[in-house]
Amino acid sequence: MAEPVVRIPDAKVALSTASVYPESTATAFEIAARLGYDGVEVMVWTDPVSQDIEALRRLSDYHGIPILAVHAPCLLITQRVWSTDPWVKLQRARAAAEKLGASTVVVHPPFRWQRQYARDFVSGIWRMANETDVRFAVENMYPWRYRDREMLAYAPDWDVTKDDYRHFTIDLSHAATSRTDAMQMVDRMGDRLGHVHLADGKGSAKDEHLVPGRGAQPCAELLERLALSGFDGHVVIEVNTRRAMSGAEREADLAEALAFTRLHLASAVQVPRR
Repeated sequence: MAEPVVRIPDAKVALSTASVYPESTATAFEIAARLGYDGVEVMVWTDPVSQDIEALRRLSDYHGIPILAVHAPCLLITQRVWSTDPWVKLQRARAAAEKLGASTVVVHPPFRWQRQYARDFVSGIWRMANETDVRFAVENMYPWRYRDREMLAYAPDWDVTKDDYRHFTIDLSHAATSRTDAMQMVDRMGDRLGHVHLADGKGSAKDEHLVPGRGAQPCAELLERLALSGFDGHVVIEVNTRRAMSGAEREADLAEALAFTRLHLASAVQVPRR
């Protein structure tokens, strides 16, 4: 006979500071502490606090919330944050992660027009990964679409599983936008999956980042698989709350996302009865 027991993996559930936009990085720490998240992922962007290691350390200490990951400034709006040289950005992201005790740097593949950076990206990421204990987890992206047109904006490819990286980040909203089977992508990543951006999507051309459970992505299925496989990376809630009409509505969305994640990470398994 066997009885079901609950197995909860070592994975920590973190809040991306991007999830509170247009509120500040400081607000993300406050909300993460109040709602009971295990930590935060800092999105380095135009908010000066997100770029300031000492300010981030003070926020972490004050709220008792560890910084588990640093998202390097890879967005269009952050082209001048921490230098215009993309390699300098990654060096500074690594230094920030090391100083703040974060285990992961999340990085996007280059934009196609960053030709030299894109040409050296795979070998350069390996080189940087060999110089630190911090994981460089390269994130899947998507083609840019407008009506019936599609532009391949990332190089070597938006599907990062086509190239050789030590660690990957799976983003389910990006999988929805690229109209990719997320679980097949996770299979291709295998044991190199080191980081998860959890959000939902319905397959729109826009990157939706819905609260998990509000779209068509296999959010619950992925979390249950992570639980059964003993995943030891981080699961980061990275959702869009820009349309929230109030702070209370934003917090309700982030509380719902956390509850969904914790529920599905608690996986029932069968063990022999003694």
